[in-house]
Amino acid sequence: VQLVESGGGLVQPGGSLRLSCAVSGSIFSTNVMYWYRQAPGKERELVASISSGSGTFTNYGDFVKGRFTISRDNAKNTVYLEMNNLIPEDTAVYYCRTIIYQYDYWGQGTQVTVSS
Repeated sequence: VQLVESGGGLVQPGGSLRLSCAVSGSIFSTNVMYWYRQAPGKERELVASISSGSGTFTNYGDFVKGRFTISRDNAKNTVYLEMNNLIPEDTAVYYCRTIIYQYDYWGQGTQVTVSS
């Protein structure tokens, strides 16, 4: 199973980014998918999760406050994280994750930097 994130970059405060995570080697539609982030000197934290199948159920970290949206496209084996109204505190490496049976899979991460 491989997870490959993309879409990170440098953005000004108040800007937007859309992260993508392409998954291969699994039956994607059956996977619950997660986005995490880790800022320098801080622990990795959950940003958002989305249920398997049609992705009816989503969950967000308290700090998101309506600014981010997680979604999935099962036809493309991809999960997205749309991030709006970015603030400097959102600067971190963003990772996607899935758990299949007892195995825990992570992508390599994509850097998001929010700075003027």
